[in-house]
Amino acid sequence: MDVDGGNKRVFNRLGGTAGDPRNQKVCYHWLAGKCNRHPCQFLHSELPPHNSNGAFSNRPYGSGENLSFNGPSRRTSNFNTWGRGGGGRGGGRGGGRSGEVVMKGDKICNYWVQGNCSFGERCKFLHSWSLGDGFSLLTQLEGHEKVVSGIVFPSGSNQLYTGSTDETVRVWDCQSGQCAAAINLGGEVGCMISEGPWVFVGIPNFVKAWNTQNLLELSLSGPVGQVYALSVINDMLFAGTQDGSILVWKFNLTANCFEPAASLKGHSRGVVSLVVGANRLYSGSMDNTIRVWNLETLQCLQTLSEHTSVVMSVLCWDQFLLSCSLDKTVKVWFATESGNLEVTYTHHEENGIVTLCGMHDSQGKPILVCSCNDNTVRLYDLPSFAERGKIFTKQEVRAIQSGPGGIFFTGDGTGQVKVWNWIPEPTTSIQ
Repeated sequence: MDVDGGNKRVFNRLGGTAGDPRNQKVCYHWLAGKCNRHPCQFLHSELPPHNSNGAFSNRPYGSGENLSFNGPSRRTSNFNTWGRGGGGRGGGRGGGRSGEVVMKGDKICNYWVQGNCSFGERCKFLHSWSLGDGFSLLTQLEGHEKVVSGIVFPSGSNQLYTGSTDETVRVWDCQSGQCAAAINLGGEVGCMISEGPWVFVGIPNFVKAWNTQNLLELSLSGPVGQVYALSVINDMLFAGTQDGSILVWKFNLTANCFEPAASLKGHSRGVVSLVVGANRLYSGSMDNTIRVWNLETLQCLQTLSEHTSVVMSVLCWDQFLLSCSLDKTVKVWFATESGNLEVTYTHHEENGIVTLCGMHDSQGKPILVCSCNDNTVRLYDLPSFAERGKIFTKQEVRAIQSGPGGIFFTGDGTGQVKVWNWIPEPTTSIQ
């Protein structure tokens, strides 16, 4: 369901003229307030600002407190802000690129990746791991031998934890970038999360938990098969498993342990994604559905069936639920007056989407990071889905994590972890 009706309708709303494809793109430099081209080939216009009860406006985004990735708020928002990215791919399949990405090409040179391109600077393909501005590659962490399936940065820690299907968790010193420890778990890591000082790791038939402050280690049994997804809220730990169930543990502060509390049944195949927001648990599954669970009663409130393939990732942003699938779509869900979720916007990609991550750029503007199974990671402004850039990898990225101080991490199928940072806007001083 694509309520924007594809690129044509988005193009018309932006004031485009038939036969002039340049007008389908909004000037990225103009949006940033620094375009010096007169005349500019891209649009110097945007949709009019919403009134005070709207969710979004044309003013710069603030700290992100009201546009949180922690869970849906209760504010009312205007649906029509979605996908108005200046004719980018957000409105429908096969749309043109947004005006902000202006380089000699948008494909990476495979020979350069292998280290033997003979064309050098004359090559018509990119010799870079990224395309776009506003972010850059800081460093690479080498050590894992297989797919990186989890990345976490525990609260109060100066160490990064990464998990892999090579059956290890590696601990990285953030000052030196060196691997401080490699922990063999005896099973493939399916997922990782952190909550406060705790790190939770899903492996076949178990959830491993350890406290990075007091070094307490726990092993939680009960899962059948691989643990694909984890989430924590209100001292409750949820684990999505290969057999389609969601196991629940509650933390006993007195005994300093996690005690089994419930098992949520309903999915017919493995649960591969979990997120908590607005007193709800959302679970995405290999059965192509998303289930909505009440956190107080642990009952299923609704089953969302609009995806046609595996629901790989679910994410809460502001009052919206975002979901991605191997069906090549990101769907944006919004609660109606009855409380049920309905699709309010569908974003199309040319390839299946593996995972989503929400973060803020150096100006506090919300960014959606989408990993696709064509070995690219796409970065989009929210809610417009204007494309900010791309990241290229040797194999698809399965894990993305934001960190403190404007950094974020990607982990790919080769075992490589890349560290990126958002570049602050330059400030000008008045003499």
